[in-house]
Amino acid sequence: MTVDPELLVHSDAEDLAFSVAGRLITAIVDAQSTGGVAQVVLTGGRVAAKVYQAVAESPARVEVDWQRVEFWWGDERFLPSGDPERNETQARDAFLSALDIDPVRVHPMAADTGQGAEAAASAYAAELEAAGSPTFDVLLLGVGPDGHVASLFPGYPQVAVTDVAAVAVHDSPKPPPTRVSLTLPVLNRSREVWFVVSGDDKADAVATALAEGDIPAAQPKGQNRTLWLLDEAAASKIS
Repeated sequence: MTVDPELLVHSDAEDLAFSVAGRLITAIVDAQSTGGVAQVVLTGGRVAAKVYQAVAESPARVEVDWQRVEFWWGDERFLPSGDPERNETQARDAFLSALDIDPVRVHPMAADTGQGAEAAASAYAAELEAAGSPTFDVLLLGVGPDGHVASLFPGYPQVAVTDVAAVAVHDSPKPPPTRVSLTLPVLNRSREVWFVVSGDDKADAVATALAEGDIPAAQPKGQNRTLWLLDEAAASKIS
């Protein structure tokens, strides 16, 4: 069951990041309240880095048992390990390295070691299956100016894939050209989906997605809640 999306607009990217960081900490605490492990899917991008830094700097982070958080990624840039353009590298530098996390519960997508993106996608699908194909508590997503989410781009065949959990993406319209992405059915296996978007270059895509237009960003929906967390610039085209 999905519900209508909720829209929350913040003054600017800094205010947005601070708010999302606090919301994320609260959501993890809530997910852990019954004694379980919180399942969180991370994203990449400019505002995501600000969110992660705000989590690392928040005094409230001590309320989380970071040993009981499972971290996954919605997509990854298929680059060598440690490349600064990798979403994993961004997250580790911004906040994971500052937290008392269990390394076994951190699930980055494979780096490029010459094995090919298809093998990396298959390996990630197998890792999800080995973990019991978890339902995610919070899925963080950005949105591109073209309306892509994760690395699912408008008009690309990966948008329509439903029989595997992760896919390789080649000839991406934005660099780097090769990526690995979760598929839409897996993204939708989330209790809460949060779109975190800043900047006027995303405003058209945000408005189109909220109007259920034909772009990938219109498709992910939380089972319990779908949140669009925006700054004023990203929200400026919503009618």
